[in-house]
Amino acid sequence: MAKYFPIFLDLEGTECLVVGAGEIATGKAAQLLKYGARLTIVAPRATQQVLEWAKQGRVRYHDREFQESDLDGKTLVVGSTDRAEVNRRVYEVARSRNILANIVDVPELCSFIYGAVVERGDLQIAISTSGRSPAYAAHLRRELEKQFGEEYAEYVDILGQVRRAVREAVTDLEEQKNIYTRILQMDLLSLIRSGRKEEALKAALECISPSSD
Repeated sequence: MAKYFPIFLDLEGTECLVVGAGEIATGKAAQLLKYGARLTIVAPRATQQVLEWAKQGRVRYHDREFQESDLDGKTLVVGSTDRAEVNRRVYEVARSRNILANIVDVPELCSFIYGAVVERGDLQIAISTSGRSPAYAAHLRRELEKQFGEEYAEYVDILGQVRRAVREAVTDLEEQKNIYTRILQMDLLSLIRSGRKEEALKAALECISPSSD
């Protein structure tokens, strides 16, 4: 079993390919679209959702079998057909071209795998069992979703604003770290939960002032 390197990719504007257009492939395609991929889908038949995306111009859909040329110019491919020989061919051609490939539910034919992800705004917590137990990864995701509520989206937004302000106001890296430590020790989440986000932001920004030393 491969040991996967955890990484977050910027797919905005990246050319990606999905081979297959059944329900599972459609779900994988939806995830790629969510993150801004420029998506091509190849399959003899497609779900209504894929046809609708094609009609809207959100994807390029080719109603035919996979061809090696479909991988031209692609950075990433997901294969999810009901034919094992097609899936293997997609993987082998992709690997020969150093294109990231995921054949759904076949870990040995994957150069990357999908993790179970908790999303709260810009906060992302990704969970993986390296393909050994997707069900357990999904279970852990549900547990973390209970622990990390929607307030964490606003919390991370505040931290981002404060980070920009700190970098503009303070040049010393050690002092920057000290400020971040003080902010993280504050109970800003309680303020956010009570609907006082602006007050939380103000309190965090006050840590930048020399008077906070």
